[in-house]
Amino acid sequence: MDRRSFLLHAGGAGAALAASAAGYARWQEIAPEVHYPGRLEGHYLRDRRALPPPSRVLETDVAILGSGIAGLSAAWQLRRAGHARFLMVDGPQAFGNAAGARFGELACPTGAHYLPLPSPESVHVREILLDLGIVERDAFGAQPTYDERAILHAPEERLLFNGAWQDGFLPVEGVAAWELAEHRRFFAQVETLRAARGADGRRAFVFPTVLSSRDPRWDDLDRITLKAWMEREGYRAPTLHWYLNYCCRDDYGTRYDKVSAWAGLHYYCSRWGQAANAGNGAWLTWPGGLAPLAERLAARAAVPRHAGTVASVRRTAGGVEALCFALDGATPRTYLVRARKAIVAMPVYVAARVVEDIAALGFDARRHTPAYAPWLVANFLMKAFPRELPHAPLSWDNVVYGEPGLGYVVSTHQDIRVAPPDKTVFTAYVALSDRTPRQARDWMMKATPAALVDLAARDLRAAYGWTFAPCVERVDITLRGHAMAAPLPGFRSNAGLAALREADGPVLFAHADLSGFSVFEEAAWWGIQAARKALG
Repeated sequence: MDRRSFLLHAGGAGAALAASAAGYARWQEIAPEVHYPGRLEGHYLRDRRALPPPSRVLETDVAILGSGIAGLSAAWQLRRAGHARFLMVDGPQAFGNAAGARFGELACPTGAHYLPLPSPESVHVREILLDLGIVERDAFGAQPTYDERAILHAPEERLLFNGAWQDGFLPVEGVAAWELAEHRRFFAQVETLRAARGADGRRAFVFPTVLSSRDPRWDDLDRITLKAWMEREGYRAPTLHWYLNYCCRDDYGTRYDKVSAWAGLHYYCSRWGQAANAGNGAWLTWPGGLAPLAERLAARAAVPRHAGTVASVRRTAGGVEALCFALDGATPRTYLVRARKAIVAMPVYVAARVVEDIAALGFDARRHTPAYAPWLVANFLMKAFPRELPHAPLSWDNVVYGEPGLGYVVSTHQDIRVAPPDKTVFTAYVALSDRTPRQARDWMMKATPAALVDLAARDLRAAYGWTFAPCVERVDITLRGHAMAAPLPGFRSNAGLAALREADGPVLFAHADLSGFSVFEEAAWWGIQAARKALG
């Protein structure tokens, strides 16, 4: 962790600013915290540094190596099947991309922050939500009833466009009539594609993606980018192009001129879950993002968890051995896990380093490892709410037209209170998609805390100007250099990922990376499938 001071630039007090033609600057010094989850452990593995012999041995039937949504779903499935002999090695950060943080009583996300209502094909997600009490009635019907506390409250989202806030994320105010006509044409096309099926009888775009049609008509969309598809379809509206680019950066951390057209369209066409007590396309969220959901999954699975990172996984005559280490100081602490089966629930680029002879399973690390998009997540603890512009009130998700920022979410939005809280947390997201992933990671490693906060606060300064900085009490920044796999053209035909999906021996795999992109629905699916194989 880096902890150094940075300076936030802010204008002077309102009266003084109004009284002075030139205005003046006030500097506020704050001590930020910068977190790099997994960086030390990852570099330890990358550099292949020697580890001391293990000080203890843990024996179990099934070892789950990783505590993200895939690993938690595997544990949930094992417990649900009545199996109790399993354990989990957390990895460098508990809950991975679903992790969260707290400022006292205020929870906030440091990774993913919402879950769309699951569509009918996502039976596995509905089963999880039912078991956790988030679905209350008719879990597998057309319109289940969800816990009102988890359904996103209004106002949901707004966009700062041409200096004013408007409802929703697609610009409409002041947009030319021909552009609005293209908006309507695009969403009409989405509705058609949602219902489209291939010659194999399957829907073209569903969660989990392995249940989507493999009709060549749809597979052809994985050979071009989303931007190329838009141009082929005759979409010229700058606002529509910005919107689809924003959605790709938000879901995949990658621009629409790099993302597969199949993945880009899947974003819209697969999400059509409904609820009896919410509008179509509603979201589920919590003040801590997906962290509370991960915590409930872990508790429901009652999985024994062990701190540490996996250094190696090797097959033995009796099953699997995993050497694990924890960096508690200058000397790593190591232990060995022996199991009949191991569920490798970690990103593929990590699994490629730690699973011995992974090539024998059909995975060539050089050819089959996906590209990974980096993310920056900054949590601003606000001691007061900054002054809002008129027209659209503060919403859960607040986006500024432009790039590279993705806007900010408000942690206390879901709280049920008589009056607004005294404090809140604004969580700002930035996908560094304006540069290559390698350039972004290099910048992350070298950037000063001041540079990191300058980038993280860009959308907030655009929204609030000089009134923002005086409201900030503390800032925590989380840098995820390999946050998510990027679904570039050809990702659906990745033979190495297909081989890991099919693996059915002592070493099993479970991670959203197996689908080529990082979303809850895919991670949960592969976790459950791996658990079923482990019990088979």
